Amino acid sequence: MNQNIVITGATSGIGEVAALRLAADGARIIFIARSPDRANALMVRLQAANSAVQHAAHIADLSSIAEMKRVALDIAAAEPVIDMLINNAGAVFMGDVITVDGLSPTFAVNHLAYHVLTLMLLPSLRRADGARIICTASRAHRYATMDFDNLQRNGVLGYAQSKLENLLFVRRLSQLLKGERITVNAFHPGFVATRFADNTGLMWRTLTKMRKRLFGLSPQQGAQTLLYLAQSSEVNAISGGYYVRCQRQLPSIHAQHDANAQRLWKLTVDCTGVDFPER
Repeated sequence: MNQNIVITGATSGIGEVAALRLAADGARIIFIARSPDRANALMVRLQAANSAVQHAAHIADLSSIAEMKRVALDIAAAEPVIDMLINNAGAVFMGDVITVDGLSPTFAVNHLAYHVLTLMLLPSLRRADGARIICTASRAHRYATMDFDNLQRNGVLGYAQSKLENLLFVRRLSQLLKGERITVNAFHPGFVATRFADNTGLMWRTLTKMRKRLFGLSPQQGAQTLLYLAQSSEVNAISGGYYVRCQRQLPSIHAQHDANAQRLWKLTVDCTGVDFPER
């Protein structure tokens, strides 16, 4: 597997499992991290998994639009060819916290970063001999409808809506990529016992930790569908899909709404200034 793979959210959880497995299978990993310490720790493990290549780390805060753009430009300049992009970074934020851009961090990290990184790295993906884009979504999208008057929500409802936005993004992008040698798919990893939701308030954090102990999958289990989408020949020609336990499933009816997908796309372009680059 001699590929250049860009991944976000790789310093813990399913992203870390996937990055190490893909490196061990021969890939070169280029990852984005917020914490230099976590980035350095992962780099050591990646080099141990595959010392034949030089992996690369980029530090950025994916809640900031300027940082999304800066790191995308840095990666595009350093990597003329990218074989795979894994948009995996995500979080749930509680309360009225906002980003430097005055946005909900749930909306910024979970949706805007997927859009900005993907479209700004598309020229490098187009130079590959068939590229894959994989987006981490969630079954939580089934509890959401697109409320365009409340895009800037945090909390459980904001998180669920951001996961619906992931699927609408994948749907619209797959339509725009029709005829190109690039596929884009999303997946639900399951309820995984990772650091997810550890930054929330005491009550929600306590409840989530209890659920993790009782029902949580291991990161190794949660990474299986991600790895399937990254490596399986069965999905070579499939785009616009949603996968659970390595099987394609229909997402909610709200995730199949073309008008909402187009409306969300336009609003995202207006917010970020980043649109689909024509060939």
